[in-house]
Amino acid sequence: MNDHAPVLQARALGKTYSEGPEPVVVLEQLDFALYPGERVAVVGSSGSGKSTLLNLLGGLDKPTTGEVDLMGQPFSSLSETARGRLRNQHMGFVYQFHHLLPEFTAQENVEMPLRIAGQSRSQFQARAAELLAQVGLSKRLQHKPAELSGGERQRVAIARALAMQPACVLMDEPTGNLDKDNALAIEQLMLTLTQQHKVAFVVVTHDPQLAKKMDRVLRLESGRLQPESVGT
Repeated sequence: MNDHAPVLQARALGKTYSEGPEPVVVLEQLDFALYPGERVAVVGSSGSGKSTLLNLLGGLDKPTTGEVDLMGQPFSSLSETARGRLRNQHMGFVYQFHHLLPEFTAQENVEMPLRIAGQSRSQFQARAAELLAQVGLSKRLQHKPAELSGGERQRVAIARALAMQPACVLMDEPTGNLDKDNALAIEQLMLTLTQQHKVAFVVVTHDPQLAKKMDRVLRLESGRLQPESVGT
């Protein structure tokens, strides 16, 4: 895996919040690299900065120090417009809560990034239907989120994250609200996507069972990432 250039890389990343009487250092001199097709879990106690790290890696927040590169480009130092363009092209997001638009069908939710990118109707409809079939929802295209189970909604969210064929997907507690069977289905889907399409994943999770299924587990502690052994 290391013979490829990283799709996502952080160098000497730091984040300090200055609100309140004393500055709060959340991340400090943090280094990280994600390679094509790699699945990395980030674990740590509540308040350790996992969501802050994900926001910095995703370009949703700017670091106090250091730099994030996406596909070899200096992601965090780009203008907001350029950063958004690069993010939309190469990165997907999946959250604990699916954030689907309730008034739209599953297919329309997956189509949304493609519509924004300016694809034609025939292109975005075909792509959305293909992705929903890949996640096992070919019979749910016209169902709205309220008509889907929790596991189905999360699979729609994953299909939407994959719409633009990203190099990497950032996931924040993707199985946190799912039962065991649906969580296992999401784990298997991630494995399939890495094997077939070389999609890389960064997964923030409190679930030790999900974490040990990843290629690497990193613990965020005292503002830095430390490797943990992956269980069998």
